[in-house]
Amino acid sequence: MPHFTAQDGTRLYYTDTGEGLPVLALAGLTRNTADFDHVAPHLNCRLIRMDYRGRGQSDWADPASYTIPQEAQDAIALLDHLNIEKAAILGTSRGGLIGMVLAATAKNRLLGVALNDIGPYIEAAGLSVIKDYIGRNPPQKTHADAAAFRAKAWSHFKGVPMDRWLAEVAAHYSETPDGLVIKYDPKLADTVLAASANLAPDLWPVFDAMAGLPLAILRGDASDLLSVPTFEEMRNRRPDAHAATVLGRGHVPFLDEPESLGVLNDWILSL
Repeated sequence: MPHFTAQDGTRLYYTDTGEGLPVLALAGLTRNTADFDHVAPHLNCRLIRMDYRGRGQSDWADPASYTIPQEAQDAIALLDHLNIEKAAILGTSRGGLIGMVLAATAKNRLLGVALNDIGPYIEAAGLSVIKDYIGRNPPQKTHADAAAFRAKAWSHFKGVPMDRWLAEVAAHYSETPDGLVIKYDPKLADTVLAASANLAPDLWPVFDAMAGLPLAILRGDASDLLSVPTFEEMRNRRPDAHAATVLGRGHVPFLDEPESLGVLNDWILSL
């Protein structure tokens, strides 16, 4: 399995498939490379994925390093490891925040940014949901139970077959004799909750730092993290962005929906 070593010695897992312009896909907060399993077959690019430190198949590290600035540094370290001068960022949720930070701190390494259901203002309702689950194993005992629960609890996701829910829970929980176990360091919760206790920074400047870079913006129509007003302000600031609302999706779209693929493929062509 391919790994590279970050500057502090942490071994980080990545995958590198396809040909063409390099797109570095960065997953959600507690998630991993599987975030992009559904969309990968539909993208005409060289798709590189990375498990953040403490997640998936990467090493657990000092929880104090589970931060967006460190994860942005790790992303650049991966590009260096692969001898890639510039790449586009496809960021789902947390990954989109990292993409914006990279635009503000390492813009010369970017070809463009795509944001999946994330913006410079995060709604309190969405943050509350994250605080409720982060660092905890789910109460369900099997993947089948978890998939059935998700299909019912996430009724705002329309038309999702059970095999998709099964794939989702299998990607993010290990099934053990004692029940399901999260595939990330539980201490991630300590760092995230401590950061959320502080006043949220104004992230509009890092959004504006993407000026001049091809931009894609996707929002699930039932998202509790990216509001309609924030989405519209993003579009007002970047009228050139490839943008769409993905119907029948909350936080986050799977990215293989027709609206998502239309935006992403147009964005890749514009890079």
